[in-house]
Amino acid sequence: MEQATFTINNVWMMISTALVFIMHLGFASLESGLTRSKNTTNVLFKNTLIPGIGLLTYALMGFNIMYPGFAAGTSMDFFGFAGFGISLPEGGETMKYNPGYTYWTDFLFQGMFAATCATIVSGAVAERIKLNSFMVFSILFVAITYPIIGSWKWGYGWLNTLGFWDFAGSTLVHSVGGWGALAGILLLGARIGKYEGKKVNTISGHSMPLAVLGTFMLWLGWFGFNGGSVLSADPGAVSRVLVMTSLAAAAGGIAAALTIMFTTKKYDLGMVLNGILAGLVGITAGADVMSVLDSVLIGLISGVIVVFAVLVFDKLRVDDPVGALSVHLVCGIFGTLAVGIFGAKAGMNQFLIQLLGVTACGVTAFGSALLFFFVIKKTMGMRVTPEEEIEGLDEHEHGMNAYNLHNLETVEKKVVKVETISKEKVLA
Repeated sequence: MEQATFTINNVWMMISTALVFIMHLGFASLESGLTRSKNTTNVLFKNTLIPGIGLLTYALMGFNIMYPGFAAGTSMDFFGFAGFGISLPEGGETMKYNPGYTYWTDFLFQGMFAATCATIVSGAVAERIKLNSFMVFSILFVAITYPIIGSWKWGYGWLNTLGFWDFAGSTLVHSVGGWGALAGILLLGARIGKYEGKKVNTISGHSMPLAVLGTFMLWLGWFGFNGGSVLSADPGAVSRVLVMTSLAAAAGGIAAALTIMFTTKKYDLGMVLNGILAGLVGITAGADVMSVLDSVLIGLISGVIVVFAVLVFDKLRVDDPVGALSVHLVCGIFGTLAVGIFGAKAGMNQFLIQLLGVTACGVTAFGSALLFFFVIKKTMGMRVTPEEEIEGLDEHEHGMNAYNLHNLETVEKKVVKVETISKEKVLA
């Protein structure tokens, strides 16, 4: 019976790992859909390499920074390092690691989270950052910043000892990535043509179908992101987390739809997609301690917040092509603070602890990202030339286009010609 439970737990954790992996396809689709077609290959290239960067850096050092061996419940440590590389711990491959799954499973599951953090930055700085510069930043941010901050809670560091609660990463993954994105945007500046005087110009993405596909892939992946964070296959705990996660996502999408409709008198699909993601990010910190009503309220509030956050960032001339700051940073902060407002852990003391955690993680993530980007800007440069930006990064950095529009036009002309000839024959 004990071996069967161990096997079931391990299988569920591996399934969750696969679901989190699917989120990278979701991010790739969403980000490419919300940006212009001339930059599609560039966006996809970054999202294709980020999982590789995340896994390799996590294997080299990130895993042992995030889990350095702090004493659970008593450690007030800020930094630790268990050594380079990963190796099989004493006890063999079937050792019960954490609640009952293998060491390898734990590494792979956590490695998928690490890569997600850099993906958040990718969309926010899209369409004007040099590819090499972004890749260098991703390596530094995932290898150093993310695991250090993660160790404070999930590695049993000082925030964990104080009682900070972040079940699956509203702060440790999402707002950390959001702070990194903000640092990049501030040093990069806005895209050409986005702001003219006091006017804010809309730069539309090229494929809403891709954006919708990406959003639903992310929602699917969140079942592993949050469901796997139970760290076992406990039927009650896992099913509860999945229900609360989905309720928040549903409420977020509906709230965003209504909010943007009353604000602009338009049914904005992009805002609905961001509302769904906002609900998912908002519930992630406390999905295991919320009731049905709490989850719906968090989703509703997140859906409203994300709309106004997008509008405010535009007013402040902070150019974020995919809304990453509004979704991951703003709603990540709200979701973490919501643990002290809603659910089983609600209370002023918990709220203050959550606020301390949000502040500490934010200062560290933003400060380190700003330093990384500043050094990169002064050495390698960050931004492509105006000519490259106007003509598209696909052509200049990759020498290829995502869509062969010339061939498509040729095919369309042939189809029209065939249809015309067929019509003439019928009429004759």
